[in-house]
Amino acid sequence: METVKEPSAWAAEETGIEKRPCYILTPCGTSLLTNVAGEGERAAVIRNSNCPRREDIPPADLEILEQVIRRAGSALAGTGPAEAKHLSAELNGILSLLKGSRPPGSVFHQLLCTDTFLGRVTAEIVRDWLQGQGAFVDIRGQKDLQTADMASFQWALSDLTAWCSETVAGYLQSHHVVFNLTGGFKSVQGFLLTLSSFYAHEAVYIFEAGGLLRIPRLPVRMDAEAMVLEHLIFFRRAAGNLAARPEHGLAETMYLEMDGGYALSAWGELVWNQTRDDIYGREIYPSPSERLCYGPAFLKSVAGLPADRKRILNRRIDQLAAHLENGGRTEASPASLDFKPLRGRPCPPSTHEMDAWADKAAHRLFGHFEGAVFILDCLAEHL
Repeated sequence: METVKEPSAWAAEETGIEKRPCYILTPCGTSLLTNVAGEGERAAVIRNSNCPRREDIPPADLEILEQVIRRAGSALAGTGPAEAKHLSAELNGILSLLKGSRPPGSVFHQLLCTDTFLGRVTAEIVRDWLQGQGAFVDIRGQKDLQTADMASFQWALSDLTAWCSETVAGYLQSHHVVFNLTGGFKSVQGFLLTLSSFYAHEAVYIFEAGGLLRIPRLPVRMDAEAMVLEHLIFFRRAAGNLAARPEHGLAETMYLEMDGGYALSAWGELVWNQTRDDIYGREIYPSPSERLCYGPAFLKSVAGLPADRKRILNRRIDQLAAHLENGGRTEASPASLDFKPLRGRPCPPSTHEMDAWADKAAHRLFGHFEGAVFILDCLAEHL
């Protein structure tokens, strides 16, 4: 990973929060509950913080917790910004960042909570207060985002990384993206601080003394292409949720092992998401599956494609490989793939077609089965 100087980008980002709509990702913990709880009640909150469902909490503790939840909701509902900052660490970070200078409708709040009973309830109370101020708010409950089971926690971080790549990254061009790390759990805060270098314009944190620390995005570039190219089949298969086994030489930090299988770790997801588009834009790579092969005319039909079409086609090949290994039934084909039999025999030996891309001049992929193996015959314009 290397640092790259980008003066013009820095100049734009310095005024981003004043000039552009704002997307604020805020991890939510249970500080709101512990702040209104008595000493004995606080112990019940901590003791049951990882319980997935209300039904999992012992009746005696549940009675205590429901009193705390009602108290927290009532306390926050009747307060203005100054009081809300003292009750909720999450709101303290949000309100200290915005300082009342932004119209509520110009800010989108994404609350990230653990997929537990108390995590969801606390996030809902914070959401209700923000919505009462006119803000747009969404809650994402992240499964296994707690450290009681470290293997599950690692899986949760991988899923969180993939979500940031697929969802949060899409806001970078249109919004000023901020990771508000004042609330939530320390294990999650540290990980999100790393992700903020790739998926946010800045991260913010409140010191106990009350000062707002703003950490600007470091202009970094992932320097891991050589490693990914050396182990490309593993990355492609693991990213597609297909059976994959890491080869000798791949750093153990790139993958997880559970129940005899392998998947990308949070760091593996990050590396893959940061390098995939550049790699995929260079050439059409060999199939990642033994169930999918290229016919003699296929590579000729894709020669000379521009980089953006190569990226799309490599991802479509990944999608087709996953579909074939999961049974290959036409009715189970993802809508974006649209894998289906051809009507008649308009271009033998092909018997099936699927979408390559639908924008610009729409193209389709054509192929046929030879036993259990699907052969890609060619790329051509839509018939």
